[in-house]
Amino acid sequence: MPTPIQSLPVDRRARQGGYLFLASLVVFFLSSILLYLLYAYARREERETLTPLPFSFLASTLSILVVSGMLHVACRAVTRDRLRRAIQSLWIALFAALFFIAVQSYALWSLLSNVDFSLAPNRGVMGMVLVLAILHALHVVGGIVPLGVVCVRAARGKYDHERNWGVHFAAQYWHFLDLVWLFMLAAFWLTSGGFRIGISP
Repeated sequence: MPTPIQSLPVDRRARQGGYLFLASLVVFFLSSILLYLLYAYARREERETLTPLPFSFLASTLSILVVSGMLHVACRAVTRDRLRRAIQSLWIALFAALFFIAVQSYALWSLLSNVDFSLAPNRGVMGMVLVLAILHALHVVGGIVPLGVVCVRAARGKYDHERNWGVHFAAQYWHFLDLVWLFMLAAFWLTSGGFRIGISP
């Protein structure tokens, strides 16, 4: 008689599913950045490649770093049963994430306003910059909803030093988004005209 398969504890299954999800995103974004670099190298001689990036890309970077930092603080606090500090850090992270989306939306609008894609839609790298930045922003939006859920659950006392996987997974996801954005920004900066200083679109 075959031995029945024992199910994993719920928390362990959640961890394994979370790690598999993050691993798939790592493959997706690393492939995307590599393809972008190959695309940019092929178009390095085109004049449109030297179009500057919106300076607001740098401002949004500061806010996503705040998200990662606050979630790191929240993880340390919840494992030590400092729940008030964990809750405060989570809410700060959520507002910083919303600020990132607001600034990033302005940056994308600024990019669309300053690049005439109708004149040379297949030249330069700004089209790919726009696509990758939007893809990243969509994943950020996808991370804001569960982060909000974690904030509400923390405020209701659902986490403690033993039950805190939701807080830790939210932190891992946002650390991942942070690293991806930093790699993207470095790739954009190295393959374009740098950053445009100023606040006008």
